[in-house]
Amino acid sequence: MSDINPEQFEFVESTIKNLLTRLGISYDLERQDLNQETWFSIATSDPVFNFGEISKNISALNTILRRIFEKKFGDASSKFLIDINDFQKKHAEDIKDTARMHAQRVRYFKKEIEMPPMNAYERRLVHTVLQEYPDIATESKGEGFERRVIVKPVSLG
Repeated sequence: MSDINPEQFEFVESTIKNLLTRLGISYDLERQDLNQETWFSIATSDPVFNFGEISKNISALNTILRRIFEKKFGDASSKFLIDINDFQKKHAEDIKDTARMHAQRVRYFKKEIEMPPMNAYERRLVHTVLQEYPDIATESKGEGFERRVIVKPVSLG
């Protein structure tokens, strides 16, 4: 279960519904608790969320809702995400698969691999999934938008 309480859940859910209704977007909304986070999954056929800049649109919606939430509850650490048409879930699985592939390459070639720049959530996914590999280490390097994960072999002495 996530850190979001019932009052906060109701507030986020009603805010999402209000925003999408005001934008004239038809949708279905579902709540899911995954890995200590609450996901509000929106299913829609509206073209604004199906083509082109979907990642930026989802990010913008998440940012708007977090600001509204912070203003209401004064808590910037709430753990909820907005996903539209399972884009975020698919993207997260792609990142995990890429991390596992890099771990296999690091094992084989015994050389570190630098992944492309990622946001904090994406880097956390990589660190978490590669904890399953005792012979692989990860670390984040860089600043701001250039921050990335380094996947490297663990020295066994």
